[in-house]
Amino acid sequence: MKKLKKIKKKAWPELFEKVLSGKKKFDIRLADFDIKEGNILILEEYNPKTKQYTGRIIKKKVGYILSTKSMEKMYSKKEIEKYGFNIIQLEDDK
Repeated sequence: MKKLKKIKKKAWPELFEKVLSGKKKFDIRLADFDIKEGNILILEEYNPKTKQYTGRIIKKKVGYILSTKSMEKMYSKKEIEKYGFNIIQLEDDK
């Protein structure tokens, strides 16, 4: 069985809490590291005021990854600079 790659990233308290509660089901990161579907993302709560980790962690399996680089084909640089992107979480309409 293939061992899953584990990737550790800082998470500020407010966003950490939203992931922990289940409200936030996505993550936005600078694409300066290699990540693939099936990897394990380990979010380590980090307090930017004290510049210390709190010791709390969340482990999540990576599902779909959307690279905004690939979206440059859909929109002009002028549109991207003017509007930016909305990252939208989709849930079932119950």
